[in-house]
Order: sequence, then C-alpha cells, then structure tokens
Amino acid sequence: MDKNSIWGLVIIGAILIGYTYLTKPSAEEIKAKQTRDSIAKVEQARDLQLENEKLSALKAIEAEKQKDPEHLQETFGVFSSAAAQKEEFITLENKLVKIKVSNKGGRIYSVQLKDYQTHDSLPLILWEGDKNRFGMTFYAQNKAIDTQDLYFTNEEGIENIDASSQQKTLSMKLSAGDDQYLEYVYTLAPDSYMLDFDIKAIGLNNIISRNQSTLTFNWQADLYGKEKGRKNEDMYTALYYKFHEDDVDDLGISGEKEEDLTTQVKWIAFKQQFFTSALIAKNTFKGVKLKSVDMGEHSPILKNFSAEISLPYSGDVKESYPMQFYFGPNHYKTLRKYGKDIQLEKVINLGWGIFGWVNKYLVIEVFNFLEKYMSNYGLIILLLTIFIKLILSPLTYKSYLSSAKMRVLKPQIDEINERIPKDKAMERQQATMALYKKVGVSPMGGCLPMLVQMPILFAMFRFFPSSIELRQKSFLWASDLSSYDSIAQLPWHIPMYGDHISLFCILMAITNLVYTKMNGQMQTSTQMPGMQAMMYLMPVMFLVWFNNYAAGLSYYYFIATLFTVVQTWAIRKWMVDDEKVLAMLEASKKKPVKKSKFQQRLEDAAKQANQRKK
Repeated sequence: MDKNSIWGLVIIGAILIGYTYLTKPSAEEIKAKQTRDSIAKVEQARDLQLENEKLSALKAIEAEKQKDPEHLQETFGVFSSAAAQKEEFITLENKLVKIKVSNKGGRIYSVQLKDYQTHDSLPLILWEGDKNRFGMTFYAQNKAIDTQDLYFTNEEGIENIDASSQQKTLSMKLSAGDDQYLEYVYTLAPDSYMLDFDIKAIGLNNIISRNQSTLTFNWQADLYGKEKGRKNEDMYTALYYKFHEDDVDDLGISGEKEEDLTTQVKWIAFKQQFFTSALIAKNTFKGVKLKSVDMGEHSPILKNFSAEISLPYSGDVKESYPMQFYFGPNHYKTLRKYGKDIQLEKVINLGWGIFGWVNKYLVIEVFNFLEKYMSNYGLIILLLTIFIKLILSPLTYKSYLSSAKMRVLKPQIDEINERIPKDKAMERQQATMALYKKVGVSPMGGCLPMLVQMPILFAMFRFFPSSIELRQKSFLWASDLSSYDSIAQLPWHIPMYGDHISLFCILMAITNLVYTKMNGQMQTSTQMPGMQAMMYLMPVMFLVWFNNYAAGLSYYYFIATLFTVVQTWAIRKWMVDDEKVLAMLEASKKKPVKKSKFQQRLEDAAKQANQRKK
C-alpha cells in the first residue's frame, strides 16, 4: 500500500468520526426520545391488555356456548351428558410409582417414579399435562368422537386409591346410556412398574358406525429433559417398537421421522436415556402409525413422540382390548423380569452382535456382583476395569512379544531392503516373508490380540452411558458418573467441545498420549507419511469428543489405558528382553521349517502340473 492510499484511509476515518460527533443528538433530544418511547410502551401495553380482554370475553362466550345442551347434543350425540363437567383426579400408587388419572378423557395424566429425581432434585415425572394426548377416536351416529374431550366417571367415587399394600383396580367409564359405555380399567400391582390397562366397549354396537372396522387409540407425549447433559440424553432418546416374534427397531434420534407399520407389533416405547414409557399388547397391535419429532436444542422438550394404533372392531356387544403400560427405569434386569418373550430390555442399546453379548454376559454380571458388596461406583468401575484387564493380560503379553520379535528383526529387514533395490518390490516382499517364516514370526501376531480386545472396548462405550446404576452417583469431583464431569465452566460455548472442562476427559487424553508415545518407540519400521502425526492427533480428538460424554466412560478409558501403560512398561522391563528374543529367533532358524498340509498340497499340485507339461 502506497503513501497516498494510507493518507486517503486516514482522511476517510477522520470524516466518519467528525460526522458521528457533529450529528449525535443533544441531551434534550435524547430525553425527548426516551419520553416518546415510554409513552409508546404504555400505549402498546394498553392495547395488548384490551386485546387480551377481548380474547378472554370471546373465550368465555365460546365456553358458555359449549355448555349449551343443544350444542352438546349436536356435537357429541349420545355422549353429550359427558361433555361438560369439572376435571378431577384419582391417584393410583404403590411403592414405586404414583399414577394420576384424570376423569377428563379417563386418561393417565401423569406418572411419577418415586425412587428417582431429575438432575435438579425435582420429582421425576415421565409425562404430564394437557399437551399430551391419550384416548380413543371413532364415529358414533355420524359424529366424530374423541374421548379426550369427554368426562369419564368412577362408580366408586373420585378418591385416591393407595395400592401400596395390595392390587387395586380403577374403572373409568364413558356412558352413552343404560348398559352402553366405553370403559378403561387400570390395575396396579404392588411393587411393580407394570400397569394393566384394558379397554372395553360394552353395548356400543348400535352406536358406533356399522361400517367402522377399527377404533383408533392415540398416544402422544412431549418428553422433557431429566438429566444434566442434554446433548448426551438426546442421543439416547428415541421411539422404539418391537415386531411380533421379531427384533426391536426405532425411528432414530434426529429430525422428523414417520413409520406406518402394517405387520404385527408387540409393544411401543417412548424411551429416554434412563426411563421408558411403553405400551404393550397382551396379543399384538396390527396397524400402527408412529411419529418422532426432534424439537431442537433450544427447546425444553427433547422430542415429541406419537403412536396411532388401530384396534379391530367387529361390532359385537362386548369388545375388549387388553394391554399393559410399563413406566419405569431402563434397568436391564428389571426389564428382563417382565418376560423374556416381551424383550422389553432391548430398549437399552448395549450394542449389536458380539458387543451386546459382552455387555449382557460379562460386564453386567460382574458389575452387578460388585454392586452387592460396595456402594462406591467409582471403586466398582475401578475393580471392573482391573478384572477385565487381568483377563486380557495374556493377549497383551502376546501382542507385546510379537512387537518385540518384529523390532529385533528390523536390522535384518533393513539389510534385505539395502540388498534388493526398490524397483523389485515383489522380490523384497518375498525375501521378507521368507525371513518371517524361517524364524516363526507372523507380521499379524501383534494385531490379532488387539482385535480380540476390541469387542470389550466398544461394549464399554455402550454400557456406561446406558447404565442407570451410575445415574446421579458421585465420585471424586464428578457429581454424576452418568453425565459429564466439570472442573470449570467456560464463559462461552465452543462448537463440538461445549462450555465446560471435563477433568476425566483430560486424564484420558493424557494417558492415551503417553501410550501413543510408548508405542511409537517400539515401532519396527517407518510408517506411512502423516501416520505418526495422526496417531498423536487421536488423543486430542478424544479430548473434544468425550468432553460431553458420561464421566464414568472417560474414567473407565483413563483407568484402562493407564493399566495398559503400566503393563507394557512391566513386560518390557522384567518379562521380555530383546537380546533373549533375538537369540530365540536365531535358534528357530536352525530348525527345519514345517509345512502346513495346505502348503504341501499346493506344492504337490505344482509338481504334477510341471510333469504334465514335460
């Protein structure tokens, strides 16, 4: 930039500053503007109040109109007597759950899990309020009926029913005349998260439209966040369903998804990270429409789930639809005890294939065993980690020994590379493999033991964020092992990282960095360009990825990696000596090389082919 350009910019800047100073309003003008703004705000508030008063008046007129007998008769027909009443509630309760039932719609209004609280110490309510839908829709005498708009009656009177000591049954009826009603029957057993729910249509065959072959049951709920880490909780909140005598599927965790299921379905579950509301058919559901809507990170609602279930209607005097609700924790053994045929425990994502098997038959069993004898979950994770690492110790030793063999052979491999030029790559490879075969070393010997350990590594990645046992359990500075730990809160949000600093995540990244460096010192050959830098980049990426993950998971990876570092150091110092390994390999060269049966067959076939050519 030349001198004239610089002076030009300075003059333009001075003009702008001068213009701003000369045109700024005086104190009197500022005061007058503030007065005008105040008057405008008062007028705006007055207009808003008048608008609200008009709206309230219109609502009052509409409410009175809704109570008019002629209007009710025209809208609801034989159900008109159930259209204008006062909403009241009945409570079904045992030691585990408190279920509030409203006479409006006869529906479940809310469910409280008594042994649990939200992260901010409030009662844990699975779903609550008028925004959630729960009811039947059908046509009766050519009128569209939605039971959620009508009032049911409890023949025993509106009262609280305590089912803490014995099984209690609550009957809610929607009357259409003598011996004509729709009935919801709720039965809650003591010490159970399962609620029996039966729908009965009695004497409605002359009221419900004859051409109607199905009745529709609608269930919809807004799921609010209950855990400290919203991002992590959102990842484990999804609408699940199980096909009859088949596997479990879900609608995914993001966006807006819909599914129209024409095959038989056993159950539908509104599942959050640690709690589930599930509707289970005693038989099966044969027509189901599902919808899942992700409400976005700025909404207090995580997701909105809805299920529209078609119930077959044959027009008989008595129709019955037996179902069950499960309202409870996502605890593997708790879900399992309600029936292996239901497979409700599959709402817990323990991983597919071998990863799930490792969790079910190893990790969960050991974890539950340790849980019987101690209540400190940090120590339980520590002992679980040590137990798993000790089981894998032989594989760790074999992996290190294989690396040591490759390392001591490096001078001989370098000699082969110097002797055979680069343009004869195939000849180099053949000579190298011949050396490996002669001394009895496999280049894959160090990889296979590591591959065997991978299922456990991935299984633990699924186990800790899904383990309700860790929920709201503290250890050291972590207040909740099922959510992220934080030693400092940042004044701003960093994309992908978050607005806090997780110490367990930092410790995990440091131990991975140490292990990466230790492995780098044991490399037997030059790596591909950029591979070394990539290996050192991974711990940094872990620092970003795991900052918002469960503290229990970061703590496990930290302990597991630290244990591996100590193991590797101990093996290197006391168990594996490079000179002894080299001497062992040199001794192997003097032994005749054993050929496998497959290799011998290949050589015999080659000889026979040559003889035929001759």
